[in-house]
Amino acid sequence: MKDSTTKRKPSGERAARKRTAIIDAAREQFLRHGFGVGVDQIAAQAGVSKVTVYNHFGGKEDLFTEVVGDALEQALGESARAMDRQLTADDDIREVLAAAARGWVEGIAQDEVLALRALIAAESHRFPQLGRAWRTQGPDRFAEPLAAALKSRADLDIPDMEVAILQFYALVLYPHIVHSGYGDRLAPELAERLVERGVDMFLGYYRRK
Repeated sequence: MKDSTTKRKPSGERAARKRTAIIDAAREQFLRHGFGVGVDQIAAQAGVSKVTVYNHFGGKEDLFTEVVGDALEQALGESARAMDRQLTADDDIREVLAAAARGWVEGIAQDEVLALRALIAAESHRFPQLGRAWRTQGPDRFAEPLAAALKSRADLDIPDMEVAILQFYALVLYPHIVHSGYGDRLAPELAERLVERGVDMFLGYYRRK
């Protein structure tokens, strides 16, 4: 039996527009002022009442989680869908891995996405769910299909898939995140070299002897 006091979230086209406006405003306000920004400021920019924000989102933490999910979907969603298509249609695992890595770098290395990650890192000790949202909606969303594809390859021998996936991220993606922590960006030509050589190193190590 449902709790009669549980509020239903607003639905319909008008509610969807308001929800989008709130998320867009929240992203801008969080990036400009940090997690300490007031809900009233977010509501004002979105052109809605503070009550409307709470009707759509249970609180500021839930709203920030939605902001993270929305930003990562915009940054990585198409790359994830493209990888799924390629994994089922393309036998050239090297090209699939390289294309996936380029998509991750293009998405994750955006200034706005990296700024959100930095904000999550600063608040993760108080709100660990923010970190979980980043991992779930970010690179972790690629882990399962990528693992399935690698397991299906008769020419690869990968005894510890969890370690292998992390190693692949470390070769092609994590350098961008590390450098962003120092306010630096890797040049596009260097990023491409990391992808090409990272894929070769990964496949060379796990290629069945």
